[in-house]
Amino acid sequence: MSEIKVPELAESITEGTISEWLVEVGDKVTKGDYLVELETDKVNVQVSAEEDGVITDLLKEAGDTVEVGEVIAKLGEGDEAPSDEEPAEKEKEEPEEKQEEVDKKEEQPEKEESQTKEEPKGTDRPVASPAARKLARELGVDLKEVKSTDPIGRVRSEDVKNHAESPKKEKAEPKQSKPEKQSSQPKQVTEEKSEKPVERVKMSRRRQTIAKRLVEAQQTAAMLTTYNEVDLTAINDLRKRRKEQFLQQNDVKLGYMSFFTKAVVAALKKFPRINAEIQGDEMLLKKFYDIGIAVGAEEGLVVPVVRDADKLSFAQIEKEIKSLSKKAQDKKLTIDELQGGTFTITNGGVFGSLMSSPILNTPQVGILGMHKIQWRPVAIDEERMENRPMMYIALSYDHRIVDGSEAVRFLVKVKELLEDPESLLLEG
Repeated sequence: MSEIKVPELAESITEGTISEWLVEVGDKVTKGDYLVELETDKVNVQVSAEEDGVITDLLKEAGDTVEVGEVIAKLGEGDEAPSDEEPAEKEKEEPEEKQEEVDKKEEQPEKEESQTKEEPKGTDRPVASPAARKLARELGVDLKEVKSTDPIGRVRSEDVKNHAESPKKEKAEPKQSKPEKQSSQPKQVTEEKSEKPVERVKMSRRRQTIAKRLVEAQQTAAMLTTYNEVDLTAINDLRKRRKEQFLQQNDVKLGYMSFFTKAVVAALKKFPRINAEIQGDEMLLKKFYDIGIAVGAEEGLVVPVVRDADKLSFAQIEKEIKSLSKKAQDKKLTIDELQGGTFTITNGGVFGSLMSSPILNTPQVGILGMHKIQWRPVAIDEERMENRPMMYIALSYDHRIVDGSEAVRFLVKVKELLEDPESLLLEG
């Protein structure tokens, strides 16, 4: 018999949430098979078996929070059958009842099944999983009133949730308030609202982390945003002329992100404090350019990092962004691919955003927001107007170390480089 423990996840991650068990009790597994998926603050991690065996017990349920090193399951050797014993907590909760059952089984073997059904009569405390007890406390549910759907009679989290949301309970509460016919208007409004259909959904660990970091960014940084607009006519012409040749040579399309990444790197070299980080009363000026590219995934925004973007060609940048985006959609990003960025680019334009103010990806002090390409009439000179593909761009920055004039000039530099894309070759 061996134990399956939560492995070391990353230096800054000490716990995770069980997202999904990939095996059940009684399943045979071989070394390397995935057993469970853990959701951490940044990525999902799959824990694999370290040896062959049979799953004999699952000690934690989906939704439970577990710490690094904690035992979450047991693995038996070879064809060892799953244990018929109840989980350890159940044994602790009803030791006297367990012993009484054993004594009765020895005296009357033929009544084993009926004794098992009558077992709850020996104690006032229902058998429930740790997660179910925790949820019951949070919802104010009496476990004695919860009907179990488990074959062994154990109350699980789903049972508690179903009981709390059952129509019987919703109808019982208004009945208690019926005698108070003279209740005030505010109370009536509250009761009416409670009868409206709602759905209570717990935020995923990653969504909680995103929410926490966004609030921290606004509370700790002196964040300001400056705006400008870019005429993408030159880039569109270049892409139109070169797209077929570029695709044939590099097996990847020439998109906008490589141009923006190159322009940002060139501008960061001119304004190094926007590529910095605040540590106490010091500025950490970074001499490398690891650019985070925000990607919308199923469970929220993630920011994988394109390493050493200043040393990569247009094709290499496009390939790296494509690879990281696919990993994000497939939930296969690693911790290393999400850590250590120096500056971030986020593109709300893919969702139709015309203008927005991006929030800093702390501890970084700068983030560039791209937006939807919109055809607008532009004055070419005093007499001529032309329809041009225009994009609003925004730079949010930490005013503690980045001056306003510095931020404005940075964004102007990005604009100039994008409107003259051939110059990016010289800047690179």
